[in-house]
Amino acid sequence: MKSFFRNVLANIVAILLIGGVFFVLFMVMMLMTAAAGDQKTDVKKNSVLTLDFKTHIIDSPSEDQKGIFAFQEKSKNVMVYDALEAIRKAKTDDKIKGISIETDFINAGMTHLDNLRAALEDFKKSGKFVLAYGNTVSQPAYYLGSVADQYYLNPSGGIELKGMATEVMYMKSFADKYGIGLEIIRHGKYKAAVEPYMRDDMSPENREQLSTLLNDIWNVTSAKIAVSRKMNAGQLKTVVDSLYGVIPELSVQHRLADKLLQKTEYDNLIKTRLKVDADDDLNKISFSKYISSYKEDDDKYKDSQVAVLYASGAIYNGEGYSDVYAKNFVKEIKKLAEDKKVKAVVFRINSPGGSANASDEILFELQQLKKKKPLIVSFGDYAASGGYYIAMAADKIYSEKNTITGSIGVFGMIPYLKEMANKNGIHSYGVSTNANSNNFSMINGVSPGTVNILTKSVEGTYKRFVHFVTQNRKKSFAQIDEIGGGRVWSGTRAKQIGLVDELGTLNDAVAFAVGKAKLKNYKVSEYPKKRSQFEQFFEDLEEDEISARFIRNKIGKENYKIFEQITNPKFEAGVMMGMPYTIKIQ
Repeated sequence: MKSFFRNVLANIVAILLIGGVFFVLFMVMMLMTAAAGDQKTDVKKNSVLTLDFKTHIIDSPSEDQKGIFAFQEKSKNVMVYDALEAIRKAKTDDKIKGISIETDFINAGMTHLDNLRAALEDFKKSGKFVLAYGNTVSQPAYYLGSVADQYYLNPSGGIELKGMATEVMYMKSFADKYGIGLEIIRHGKYKAAVEPYMRDDMSPENREQLSTLLNDIWNVTSAKIAVSRKMNAGQLKTVVDSLYGVIPELSVQHRLADKLLQKTEYDNLIKTRLKVDADDDLNKISFSKYISSYKEDDDKYKDSQVAVLYASGAIYNGEGYSDVYAKNFVKEIKKLAEDKKVKAVVFRINSPGGSANASDEILFELQQLKKKKPLIVSFGDYAASGGYYIAMAADKIYSEKNTITGSIGVFGMIPYLKEMANKNGIHSYGVSTNANSNNFSMINGVSPGTVNILTKSVEGTYKRFVHFVTQNRKKSFAQIDEIGGGRVWSGTRAKQIGLVDELGTLNDAVAFAVGKAKLKNYKVSEYPKKRSQFEQFFEDLEEDEISARFIRNKIGKENYKIFEQITNPKFEAGVMMGMPYTIKIQ
């Protein structure tokens, strides 16, 4: 028997030792991966800065999420601010002879693409080349690539150029058929976030705002493509309406592409421009490696910083990292307010909104920060509803032309299943001490008193929203109410109606902050700081995070957002300030 226990104990010890060895090896690999990412790259002479499918353009450090086995991933996340700086530096870098855009699909927002195009236009003034190559090219990738001096297409490829459209699914009849009750409270005839549950067709107001918004964005986008490809507006409209880009030969015939080439032929063409022999290697350098080649030491100008504070994602109460969580965010704001090394703050917003309560907490702390140092706001793809609300502490607001903003409105929605339950033999009765003790039941719905008080809450929140907008925008309640009501606007329109101060990029906002703080030498710092791989690793081990990642991978990122709205308790945080839809160029 003693022998048996000794063997069992020996096996347990062996398993623990082997597990420990593997864990240590895993940690060493993670450390090596992190160290490799921090190494500076030497740029060779006669190099071509290359944007390919491995490069993902992101807005903030919180979007740079890596899984447990991130060391296996080949793609590189590059923040748009860094990408723009890379193009600017490459313009005067003697080692960089040109830029090559080689991506069929690009993971970047609308405003990111606008910024990159503008930077590439400026780069071309140096006399260096910008070339582009594609196989089966998505609309966003072509929008970026069309800025090139020449666009080359694979002989069996195609270009998806079709314009913009949106489709809204309506579910009132579905809810009625299956006995799903919905108590909806909203302010603003344009607050379309809850419209799909109220009717079976699109309201004239929603159709109006969607049509205006899409046409504003497409007019800006298509005009830039037409200029780059040397077409007039009518010619491009014919090409888009006819889907000529799908056929390679028609793409060339109608000026979407300059020539049909295989990828090897394209590389040889670049070698000819560089006067490199066909047998020699072509020195291509990725954006991420090029950025690492010149990144300044952290200590340089550390006593004179412009902090860029990123609010990227939906707004929630509580703690979290991947979106905008009030508790975490308030800590960051307070830290920046007290940090004497931070001379100015640029608040970068890329959010469709969320919890009204959380948005209010964030706005208050930003108002306190503004009393101590300049606060400049920059809008990304979205700064709508709660995302617009938290901008109301700004000294100045910069928006991109294609930013989706406004949506000054408030709503609440409470589902219940009384009819469905009754049809299936389920009935619920309760006993209470006061008129609204049982204010909500999943079976019986919402009490009349609760509906009444929630309506007052929504109206009160809307008035508070408009109040802060009137203070920041220096307009009357009536003026803001007229352009509010939950309506969304493009950045171009927002400038016209006074919701923002200037049309410009994040770089423009930083430059203004530098001037306002009267800085000569400075360092741009990013907040919240990117988490280390160790922090991400241990968070990934949490049961909830593992489950969420599994579901997200199975049903896809966009579908997961819908699933989360139904199941996640974060969305039950009371009155909401949220965007009704997401728009992408695709």
